[in-house]
Amino acid sequence: MLRPRIPVNPLPTGTIPLPSPPAPDIEPRRESATARATVQLTPGSALALAAGGGAVVLVVGAVLVSMLLAVAITGVSVAVITVVLRLLVKDLQKGR
Repeated sequence: MLRPRIPVNPLPTGTIPLPSPPAPDIEPRRESATARATVQLTPGSALALAAGGGAVVLVVGAVLVSMLLAVAITGVSVAVITVVLRLLVKDLQKGR
């Protein structure tokens, strides 16, 4: 009733099936300039591509500006804390 089922492996362990080699071509392939795949953009797809690129530039720019702003705010905060602590230490050394 509660016996585990062991899966049956159709191939012996360690055997890897290899694909058969491709059949040789009878005629040699001739590559020319006209046989290359070309991408043709319609005006609509070019506009969509330009809009997508512009959106990516705006998003990356906004992220970089926000990171720069965060670093600047952190630097100003550390500078203010440093001045305040320096004044407090100076007051404690004077004995006030």
